Amino acid sequence: MDIQIRRAEEGDLPQILNLYAQPDMDNGKVLPLDTARKLFNKLKKYPEYTIFVATSKGETVGTFSLLIMDNLVHGGTPSGIVEAVAVVPKYHGIGIGKKMMGFAMDRCREFGCYKLILSTNLRRDKAHRFYESLGFERHGYSFLISP
Repeated sequence: MDIQIRRAEEGDLPQILNLYAQPDMDNGKVLPLDTARKLFNKLKKYPEYTIFVATSKGETVGTFSLLIMDNLVHGGTPSGIVEAVAVVPKYHGIGIGKKMMGFAMDRCREFGCYKLILSTNLRRDKAHRFYESLGFERHGYSFLISP
């Protein structure tokens, strides 16, 4: 499958929301399109925060977000954070996620990031194996609080 990765545009939001509706993501509880449009336009103003889509033959087959974050530690070297990784279920296992994460890693290298991090739910064993197959290592702990 020939995959292209590009910055998401507002017109991609219905497909992105559909990807997020998957059981492993938001389980059908996604934002209304109007709310998503407002947030999308707000997010476009964040420095180096980008939502990407993976497409094939005009179809959106995956998405992820990447934040390149400046730091005052590590000599001011930036770090990358990947969020909201999703692939159309019928295309799982054919390399779309691998291509998206390779793209994110390349982008982090371009920015001189000292690390690329992500978090995933403890229940998602399949996702853990996928990220480990790409060279990600379990490191530290991820903590969560609902304020």
